Amino acid sequence: MNYCVNFRDIKLTDLPSVGGKNASLGEMLNTLSPLGIQIPDGFALTADAFRLFLHENNFVEPLTEWLTELDINTLSNLPEIGQKCRNLIGSGVLPDAVKQETLLAYRLLENDAPISVAVRSSATAEDLPTASFAGQHDSFLNVEGEENLLNAVIKCYVSLFNNRAIKYRIDNGFEHLKVALSVGVQQMIRSDKGSAGVAFTLDPETGFTNVIYLTGAWGLGENVVQGAVNPDEFYLFKPAIQAGQRSIIQHRMGAKENMMVYSTGTERPIINIATPREKRDVYCLSDTDVEQLGRWCSQIEQHYGMPMDIEWAKDGLTGELFIVQARPETVQTQKQAKGIGIKEYKIHTSALPICKGKAVGRSIVSGRVSIVESLADAGKVQQGDIIVADITNPDWNALLKKAVSIVTNKGGRTSHASIVARELGIHAVVGTMDATQKLKDGQIITVSCIEGDEGRVYDGKLEWEEHEINFGNDTQTRTKPMFILADPDNAFRLSFYPNEGVGLLRMEFIIANAIRIHPMALVLYDTLPDSNDKKAIEAITRHYHDKKKYFIEKLSEAVATVAAAFYPKDVIIRMSDFKTNEYSQLIGGALYEPKEENPMLGFRGASRYYHERYREGFGMECEAIRIVRDEMGLTNVKVMIPFCRTVDEGRKVLDVMKSFGLERTKNGLEVYVMAEIPSNVILAKQFAEIFDGFSIGSNDLTQLTLGIDRDSSIISGLFDENNAAVKEMLAMVIRSAKQSGTKIGLCGQAPSDYPAFAQFLVKEGIDSISFTPDALLKGIENIVIAEKAL
Repeated sequence: MNYCVNFRDIKLTDLPSVGGKNASLGEMLNTLSPLGIQIPDGFALTADAFRLFLHENNFVEPLTEWLTELDINTLSNLPEIGQKCRNLIGSGVLPDAVKQETLLAYRLLENDAPISVAVRSSATAEDLPTASFAGQHDSFLNVEGEENLLNAVIKCYVSLFNNRAIKYRIDNGFEHLKVALSVGVQQMIRSDKGSAGVAFTLDPETGFTNVIYLTGAWGLGENVVQGAVNPDEFYLFKPAIQAGQRSIIQHRMGAKENMMVYSTGTERPIINIATPREKRDVYCLSDTDVEQLGRWCSQIEQHYGMPMDIEWAKDGLTGELFIVQARPETVQTQKQAKGIGIKEYKIHTSALPICKGKAVGRSIVSGRVSIVESLADAGKVQQGDIIVADITNPDWNALLKKAVSIVTNKGGRTSHASIVARELGIHAVVGTMDATQKLKDGQIITVSCIEGDEGRVYDGKLEWEEHEINFGNDTQTRTKPMFILADPDNAFRLSFYPNEGVGLLRMEFIIANAIRIHPMALVLYDTLPDSNDKKAIEAITRHYHDKKKYFIEKLSEAVATVAAAFYPKDVIIRMSDFKTNEYSQLIGGALYEPKEENPMLGFRGASRYYHERYREGFGMECEAIRIVRDEMGLTNVKVMIPFCRTVDEGRKVLDVMKSFGLERTKNGLEVYVMAEIPSNVILAKQFAEIFDGFSIGSNDLTQLTLGIDRDSSIISGLFDENNAAVKEMLAMVIRSAKQSGTKIGLCGQAPSDYPAFAQFLVKEGIDSISFTPDALLKGIENIVIAEKAL
C-alpha cells in the first residue's frame, strides 16, 4: 500500500512521512516490544495521503492565498482566515486510493471482530526535540465503524488549521503547507474501565533527571492531559529501577474528580462522569503497576537517549498495561541546553493565602485577576493579567501569552496549563479546587511558587526580594559544603547547587508538616478516647487501616525524596528532636507529653528513644529509615542521634535501633551523634568508639557552654558562637575526632555570617560545614577564603 503503513513497518527514520507520533509508535513496536513493553497495534495514513487529499480537492492554491493574507504581527484576521481554511478542508473528499487503503488496513486490524480505535493527528514536524506541537491538533477516541473512521480522518486534517496550530507554526518558524498531517489509527485500550495518564522521565518542574514522574486517573487519559482532574502522582528512582529494587519514592493521591468513559445511546463517543467516591479514595494504579510502568519508561528513555514524555493506559478488562504515545520532552531539555540561571526569592508577608494548589515553575508575581471561562472572555484579558480558570484549553494558547501567571481549579503537573506555563516561562498554581470561587475579576493578587511543592495565592500586591544565583567556578574545597534541609519538596531543585550532600535533614520538620500527628497517637490509635483529635486522625489517615503504616510511609517517602535528590552523596537524617512542648502541639500529642518547666533540657533526643513513653514511636522512625536503605537501595542515608547525654545512653539507643531492624554497620549503615552537649566534647573519644561521626550542633553547644536559654529574649544578646569558651569547646571536639579518625562536621549559621568563624573551623580541620540553602553560597565563599589563607 502507498498511503497506509502498519505500525510494525514504521521506524523513527520514517518521521518525514508519518510524523513524530506515529514514527515513535512504530519505533517502539519494532524495538521495544521484545522487552515486554506493550504498544497497541495500528496503522498510519502517510503525509503523502494528506498531500494527495489537498491536490485532488484543489485546496493548495486557496490555502496558500489565504494564509499569505494572514497578518502575522497582530493576528487580527486569524479567526477569519482559520475558519475559511477549516471550512475548505472539511468540505473535501478522501481520494479513492486513500479511502480504500484505509478501509483495508482497518479491516485487517479488526480481524473479524468489531473494534474501536483512537484516531490521532501526527504532524510531520511534530514531537521534535525543539517543538512538541503537543495539543495543537485533534484526536478522536472510541471511533467505531468505517464511516466514522473516514470522517475522523477528515477532522484530523481540519485540525491542522486550528487557530492555535496556525499560530504555533508562526511562532516556531514552520511554513504552513510544508507541515503535512499523518493520521494514526490505533486500537483503543479499555482504559475507560481502567486508568490512564502521563509520565515524564525527569522531574518536569526542576529538570532533575534521576527520577520518573508518573501521573494518572481513572478512565481515558484525556482528562489528565487536558488537566480536567487532579491526578494521582508517583515518583520513581531510576537507579533503583535499574537495580531491580523498590523504586517508588513518593505517592500522592489526587482528587480524580471525573473519569472519561465510553458513552452509550448518545451521539458522543465519550463522556465525562463524576468519579465514584470509592474510586477517588484509592490509587488508580497498584504499586506493581507503577513499578512496571517505571521500568518501561526507563527503557524507552534509554532507547531514545533523551528525556521522554510518555502516555500510558491500563485496560480495565484485562488488567494489561500499554504505552500509547512517547515523544521527546522539550521544556526542561531546552532550558538545560540554554543554561538558564537560577533566581532565589524571599517573600515578606505573614498573611494566609486565599487558596493553594500545586506549584508549576518557581517564581512570584502580582497582577490583576482575569477569570476566563471560554474564548468569549478573551476581550477582557489584558497584557500582564493573571488568568484564573477552571481548566485551560489548547485553543487559549494565544490568550495565555498575555498572562504573567495562570491559576486553575483543576489539573496536575502534566496538565495543559502546566505545559503551557513552562513553555511560556511563567509560573502557575494548578489544582486549587476553588480559585474561580475565591477570586474576583479585577482583584489584585500575588501568586507565589517559591515554597516548594505548594503554590500559594495571596490577596493584594505583596513585597518580595529576588536575586540571581551565580555559582561561579571556585566551589571546589577540601572542607565539604553540605546542606541543612527541612523541606523535601525543595530537594530536587537544590541538588543543582554546588554541594557535597546533606549534613542535616531535620526529621521533626517532616513529622510536623507532612505527618502532623503525634507518633504515639498512631501507635495507640485503637485506645484513643473519642475526641476531635481522634476524628482528625481518622480523616487524615482514612486510607490506612494500619495507622502506623501512615507514619512509616510518609516519613520513608520524604527521606527517600531527599536521598534520591542527592544520591550518591551522603544524606544524614537526624532522628526526631522535638521538645515536649513541641511534640504536644501535634495532633493527639497532649495525651502523651509530660509538662516540663524547661523542655529544652528535658525529655528530648536520645532519652526518648529507649523510654517506654516513646520507644514504639522511635520504632516507626527506624522502620522508615530501614525501608529507605534496605528496600529502596538508598544507602547514602546515614542516621544521626541528637542530644545524647552519656556514652551509656548512646549504647542503649543503638541496641534499640538494632531491635527495630536498623543495625549499625549492617548494609553499611553509619550512625552519627550530635556534639551539642559539653559531655559530648569532654568524652568525645568514648563516643567515637560507638558512633561513626560527629555533627556539631552549634546552637545547643553555645547554649549549654554559656548557660543561656536561647529561647529567652532577655538574655539573647549574650548568645555568641564566637565566644572564646564556645570556640574552645569546638576546637576540643574537632581535635578529638581527628585523633580517633572519626568524621566531624558542623551545622550552623555562623560560618556563612562570619568569615573568621569559617576560617577558625577550617584551620582546626573540620571535615564538613552544613548551611541552610540561603546561606550555602556565602558559606562556600568563606570556606574558599579560609582555605586559601592556610
